Amino acid sequence: MVVTGAAGFIGSCLISKLNAHNFNYIIAVDDFSNEEKNKNLEGKKIQKKVHRDVFFDWLDKNYKLVEFIYHIGARTDTTEFDKEIFDRLNLNYTKEIWKACCKYQIPLVYASSAATYGLGEFGYDDTEEVIPKLKPLNPYGDSKNDFDIWALQQKEKPFFWAGLKFFNVYGPNEYHKSRMASVIFHSYNQIIKTEKMKLFRSHNPNFKDGEQLRDFVYVKDVVEVIYFLTHHRKNSGIYNLGSGKARTFLDLTKNTFKALGKAENIDFMDTPIDIRDKYQYFTEANMAKLKSIGYNKPFSTLEEGVEDYVKNYLSKGIYY
Repeated sequence: MVVTGAAGFIGSCLISKLNAHNFNYIIAVDDFSNEEKNKNLEGKKIQKKVHRDVFFDWLDKNYKLVEFIYHIGARTDTTEFDKEIFDRLNLNYTKEIWKACCKYQIPLVYASSAATYGLGEFGYDDTEEVIPKLKPLNPYGDSKNDFDIWALQQKEKPFFWAGLKFFNVYGPNEYHKSRMASVIFHSYNQIIKTEKMKLFRSHNPNFKDGEQLRDFVYVKDVVEVIYFLTHHRKNSGIYNLGSGKARTFLDLTKNTFKALGKAENIDFMDTPIDIRDKYQYFTEANMAKLKSIGYNKPFSTLEEGVEDYVKNYLSKGIYY
């Protein structure tokens, strides 16, 4: 089993999930330069660490040992606007992974993103006909959508492949992500520090302050779906991966206070001008397609996910 982005948030949680099912021959691919991030791998069963720059050389020599590739690694900074970085690390690197999976007959799951949906002008249905029309809001979203479009155009495909459009994933092992960490992570830290939480004010007359909606999905549910696909290996295509239920930032914050056993104290501040016109007020994954191929496990409610994350990980400073 190869996991790219192995030291990252979702990649490291996936390794935990695989280890729990006795998959211990894991090839971890990343750049391993961030010591804070590398803590995500401590205690996990890994056969070998391979730097992402030499991974394809390694694969050419060792492809017979590889049962599956989970390509989770990507540059995920939505505030980065250097298109060349995304072309190199997201688009072109993923094309090389795809080609290698075709050449060596290796099944592939790769990370796409709900960032491909932009402001949601075309809704949040994962039908493949709509993908070329989507208008992401930043180079990160563009890089993910560009690859999805490219993948669908290919005549040669891995015998099984799935692109997963991750919605707002939260949960353990995101300690290193600083400003790109989930709102729950930031809520927890702000409440611990100041006893209160500041949320963005609404600048849209259709939404009250704090009632902007997102599809928050717990990372344990995300890796459960990926594990399902490990054995499913049919119905290739691009799938949404969210909880299927949009919730407000107020819901999220109130549940964080509750999990901490603290009184609610919520303030509002203006959404920064530079992101205001590209701010999403609603996202919600239509999960019918994944369910239609036989995935029937329930997703954690926001209440369940926040409670588990806060009480069992953030409060104890431990990893999954």
